[in-house]
Amino acid sequence: MTAWEAVVAAIDTGDPQRVADCVLALGERERREVAALLPGHIAVAERRAEARQLERITRRERESEAAWREHVRRARSVGRTVLDRERWEWNTPWNLLWQPGREETWVDPLRVAGAAAIGGAAAVVAWLNRREFQDRWEVSGDTTAILERVLSTRPAAWQEDFATRAALRLRPAPRRRRRSDETDALALAMLRRTGVAPPEHDPLVVAWVRQPPAPGDPLLDHLLPRIFEAEGVGSVLRGERAEPPAPGAWLAALTELAGQGRRDLLLDGCVRRFLRGGEVTDLRFFVRLHELLEPSRDEVSKRAVDYLRLLPAAPGAVAEMALRHLRGLDHLDRAEVSEALRALLFRAERKLVTAGLTWLDAVARGWPGDLDELAPALGYAFACESADVQGRAVRIAVKHAKRFTPVGAQALRDVIGQLPPQLGETLAAVFGGEAAEEPPEPFTPVPLPAPRYAEAFPDPVTAPVELGPRGGGWEAAELWLAGVVRLHHDDRAGLVTRLSERRPGARSPERPWQDVWQWSEEIARLILTGASPAQGLPRPGSVSAPHLFLLRRWAEVHSALRDGTLPPYLLAEPTEGTGHVDAAELVARLAGYERHGVEALPADLQQALLRLPREVAPEVVARARRLTSEAGRAAARWMDGGRPEPVTEIGWLASGRLNPGDEYRDDQEAADTRTPDLEPRIRVVPTGLTLLDELLAEPGRRRREGHGGLLPWWPYVMPSHREVVALHFVPHLLYGWPAQGPKPAEVYALALAGGPWGEGMSLVLAYLLADPSWSKLPVVRARPVVDLAARGDGDAGETGRQLGLLLRRTWLKPGPVFETLESAAEQGAHEDVWRIMTGFLPVFLPGAEERPQTRHTQVLAFALRAARWAGAREPVPCVAEIAERRASNNFVREARRLHTYLT
Repeated sequence: MTAWEAVVAAIDTGDPQRVADCVLALGERERREVAALLPGHIAVAERRAEARQLERITRRERESEAAWREHVRRARSVGRTVLDRERWEWNTPWNLLWQPGREETWVDPLRVAGAAAIGGAAAVVAWLNRREFQDRWEVSGDTTAILERVLSTRPAAWQEDFATRAALRLRPAPRRRRRSDETDALALAMLRRTGVAPPEHDPLVVAWVRQPPAPGDPLLDHLLPRIFEAEGVGSVLRGERAEPPAPGAWLAALTELAGQGRRDLLLDGCVRRFLRGGEVTDLRFFVRLHELLEPSRDEVSKRAVDYLRLLPAAPGAVAEMALRHLRGLDHLDRAEVSEALRALLFRAERKLVTAGLTWLDAVARGWPGDLDELAPALGYAFACESADVQGRAVRIAVKHAKRFTPVGAQALRDVIGQLPPQLGETLAAVFGGEAAEEPPEPFTPVPLPAPRYAEAFPDPVTAPVELGPRGGGWEAAELWLAGVVRLHHDDRAGLVTRLSERRPGARSPERPWQDVWQWSEEIARLILTGASPAQGLPRPGSVSAPHLFLLRRWAEVHSALRDGTLPPYLLAEPTEGTGHVDAAELVARLAGYERHGVEALPADLQQALLRLPREVAPEVVARARRLTSEAGRAAARWMDGGRPEPVTEIGWLASGRLNPGDEYRDDQEAADTRTPDLEPRIRVVPTGLTLLDELLAEPGRRRREGHGGLLPWWPYVMPSHREVVALHFVPHLLYGWPAQGPKPAEVYALALAGGPWGEGMSLVLAYLLADPSWSKLPVVRARPVVDLAARGDGDAGETGRQLGLLLRRTWLKPGPVFETLESAAEQGAHEDVWRIMTGFLPVFLPGAEERPQTRHTQVLAFALRAARWAGAREPVPCVAEIAERRASNNFVREARRLHTYLT
């Protein structure tokens, strides 16, 4: 076997160590022959490795198939059925995880062969960095150690030349390839072995810091100073944490080196790196290192000029650090301090400008003489985009006003136009000058749209062909139920034919009796087959009262059908789109029952009573009094003043108990960390009608599991008691997830319904205005406000009060409220928007003992806009109280602006 054949055979094994042994055993002439043939063998070696891989995969597939067949045979021999999924179970003899084998490796053996056979250092470096090798990824061991062993057989001068060239071939991050880490490791290993001075090459420094520092590293003295200059070092080390530094990490190693005589090197290096600039992510490591070193006052003083140079343009984290250390110095001269303050207050970052103002205020207290030199810095702060920063700058200027000479005062007057009008007025009152005029907000009032009312209810079902299919909303359900009852009496054959066209489905095993459409299946099954399976209803309390009431109506029809007592038609079939039943129509239906001797179904009768309008004509009441049946007399009593009038309210409870004596105030911080319980309260004299009294009972504070079923239908159960329906909605407002709570459609339905307007209706409407999850479009959330304003309905002041409680005591924010109310104003409801704000402000604004927040200032600014839209001119007491305070913060200034406009 020739030398070349021996090398090829070693390469085909995929073992770099065997290749190294083979080539190193060759003579000089044989190595030159191998080196000449290696480039042409690259493609051959790759094809051979792929062929070996294909052969191994094929062999593996045959073994897997045989193992599977044996598994099937054994299972069948014991009478067990083999499932299809067993074929694909992992880590079975027939489906083992595929693992690449060393015999498929060809890159590392070729690299080792070239490193051992090629003569010149430059040629070896080029060989190891060939594109064919760099772009391949395959299983290999520690090839770096093998390459280092091979290269160590070369002369010392050759090794030094190789180490330098290999280091210079390292590439920065954007140009790194798959095997860059191996190339880095070999170059660093040869530099350490040879002791040659590393070349000045940034990627070399970056490669060095990719690995944790090793004690006694010979490269430390050469490369440590350069970590502060090399591009990319900060990006590699940005993930290191400083609290505390991880053992063995660079931050821990460098802080240890600082105690070994390298402190000045590290501090100077950090400051030098900061002055070079760059992205904050690349500087984060050096900021952490600088702070871990904890420079003393003397060390900061020695570098004070450099720290000052960082203030104007360094990234925020660096400038904050520099300012923190500079503020600890007491020997900076006035010119340096003035320059530093101008640099800080000219910046755009709110945090830095705020810190600069704090420093300026402290400096001014000890500044000898006048403060004219600080006036330009204050003027820069006036131009900041943050209203809070501008307000703070104005307060500082007013605070030290007596220490400005006419020159300094003129400097402040020159920039007064950069302030908002209200701040400019405050400054002008002290220093003179003219504040900028606030441009009037363009707002053109538009008339309210024509009042919108519910659409008419569809005509009754009078023929089998009109009987609708299963599914749909409340209208479809009411039409189906009433249609089945009527057709069962008038055209039973046609009804059976119609129902036979779609056979009833099977009962749902999950909720067999909690869906009205499931009851419709049972009703259809009973009509077609006469079969009446055992049936049941949810226990009272296990579902919401309106849900249970609806189920009882369907169950009642099912029972009457089974017992042969089904009436010819239902009393409660609506005549209006709100769910109402015309009073005259109900009297006529009851009279028909009396003529035919039909007894009313209890749930149907009570549903009909709940659907009567609140206003009944006297002549209709007179006709009702002439009815003789028990159902007729109940309807007459209801129409003639016997309707129950519940007294309702909402109790706000925190941590399970009511805040006594103060419904309007609460601890704001506590409100941010807890969710209040809303307690719907109903007080009403019992009617003696059991099902109806259950509907008028209090629903409880929180939604329980299983509650909220058929919620979109609830407004049509009690269309003349919308306040009671709203109270049934309340447990689903703050605790609706994961169950679906009331949506805008249900709120629209309540707004269109009848009955008194109380705290429940106001709370539900307020929640719609405040919660953007109902609808992302403010115009959609504003629709009930506009509709109510157009009809002259509702209580805008109470809605505002409930809105204030929601925003004060829950997680809801003012932003969506402003969007919704502004949309309502643009649609013509601007006067109602201001009425809402008059109810909102006394509840939401902080009291005298509470600290105002930014959102309170924002609310006052919006209230001023709303007052202007409505042309309001009556003072609001809570705003007047705030306007009279002696403070000069933004919150008080906004209150003064609103109060001034109103008066």
